[in-house]
Amino acid sequence: MKRATIYLDPDLHQALKVKSAYTRQPVSLLVNEAVRSFLSEDAEDLAAFEERASEPVLSYEDLLKDLQAHGKL
Repeated sequence: MKRATIYLDPDLHQALKVKSAYTRQPVSLLVNEAVRSFLSEDAEDLAAFEERASEPVLSYEDLLKDLQAHGKL
């Protein structure tokens, strides 16, 4: 584990302390889980971009025409 100094809003710090006491988990574990969750959202987005990278690119006008042709607009 690496040490880091972070500055929290007092209300957020209080909420973390309460959650820590309620769940009997250290504040550092709660913060690690929250950061991991936050970063995993970015990883999911990047994976989706990579997965769709080979799809054909449509201009906005072509997309509108396609939607109109299929009765979506």
